[in-house]
Amino acid sequence: MIARETTPLLPAGASKKLKTPLPKRQIGILMALQLAEPIASTSIFPYINQLIRELGVTGGDNAAVGYYAGIIESLFFAAQALTVLRWSRLSDRIGRKPVLVIGFSGACISILCFGLSTTFWSLVISRCMCGFLNGNVGVIKTMIGELTDSTNMAQAFACFSIVWSIGGFAGPLMGGTLARPQDHWPALFANSFWGKYPYFLPCAVAACLFVLALFIMTFFLEETLSTRRRPRSTSATLDVLGDESMPQQSMADTSLRSLLTPTVVVQIANYAMFAFLDISIRALVPLFLSTPTYLGGLGFAPSRIGLQLAVFGIMGGTFQALFFAKIVNRLGPKRVFCMSVSCFIPVMVMFPIMSWLVSARGKVDYLVTFALLCQLVLMVAWGMGFGTIFLLITVSAPSDTVLGAINGLGQTFSSMARAVGPALATSLFAVSKERNLLAGNAVYVILIMLAGALRWLGSQLPDDIQDRNE
Repeated sequence: MIARETTPLLPAGASKKLKTPLPKRQIGILMALQLAEPIASTSIFPYINQLIRELGVTGGDNAAVGYYAGIIESLFFAAQALTVLRWSRLSDRIGRKPVLVIGFSGACISILCFGLSTTFWSLVISRCMCGFLNGNVGVIKTMIGELTDSTNMAQAFACFSIVWSIGGFAGPLMGGTLARPQDHWPALFANSFWGKYPYFLPCAVAACLFVLALFIMTFFLEETLSTRRRPRSTSATLDVLGDESMPQQSMADTSLRSLLTPTVVVQIANYAMFAFLDISIRALVPLFLSTPTYLGGLGFAPSRIGLQLAVFGIMGGTFQALFFAKIVNRLGPKRVFCMSVSCFIPVMVMFPIMSWLVSARGKVDYLVTFALLCQLVLMVAWGMGFGTIFLLITVSAPSDTVLGAINGLGQTFSSMARAVGPALATSLFAVSKERNLLAGNAVYVILIMLAGALRWLGSQLPDDIQDRNE
């Protein structure tokens, strides 16, 4: 029987199945490939604000750093939003691996260009290049969906979240530690090259990770698209497979409008809003930590910011590894998602609390450190929302052969949200501080209001996921 475009991938009312073992080797390879991306993307966070100051584009105005840092952080996602759907749909036709080769190659070249940038516009070009050529996240999520079913999907997406948490730990730690190596290890990095390109070393290490990912993918990763898998059977069997692949191939050419069922639209909307708020937090935290104390920040150096973000990555990765799949299996993805979203408000409230503590006590002492730790714990709970929404989007696909397109749609809208998020959040932060709006806290109030809208949107998600491939 051939599934229609509007037919759910998973039939309703199916009985509960025994848990299917994960294909550990292929999932492990995908996780190893994915690890390079969060390390590279988050490695710039500890030093991006200092780099903007050193380029001189702000004219010495520290409060304006947020504008330019937000632009740099947004450009990747703006460029990605323009092309990620095309990469995902292309992967439904030519296979997943060729698209990943292009994505990793582009990321490698662009991060090297970023490290060699000496002007603001060269930073702009390198970030745009990376976004245009990068459709990896959507394709990898599609491959996870093709390798799993409803009984083990939560476990697989927990691994996906763990990788991003590890990257969130290793990336900032690497970026903060390796930035300006001539200051930390003058005997080893005395050459004038490091004085001219003080942020090239963390970028070079990130590029090496992409080269390693290309090697692993080329020799060990198997294609998951059914119409592009390597034949393993007799010619008679291949004839049957060829006949069966024809309707599947035609579904890969399905119009996008027919894929936008109400279920898919609601889940993509939740993903986009969640991505917007998440990237806003990730842009605000290093900006808040690096902002001088007289402007309401904590005045941390890049190395300390990297350590702080690394602690968050360790906490998030450990929690996801130990508890995410169990929590989702017990409570269901919708309830877990709504609980995660509810943590956003106290995360925002902790920013003005820390500013007040620093102002009242005159320094960053144990009370400020405790408040920062509480915020990190809340952010770990918030991070569970990604795994659940990935799962819900995957099972909403009407057919395996359009899974790439569905994930591409989700990644397109999330990239659009992420393109707006850093620039908007950091600009609101700068305006709030410059004009003292709501005592400098207007940015937090606006984001809290948006989190309330997401909480309502989350209530529209389906209560349960259905069994897959039945």
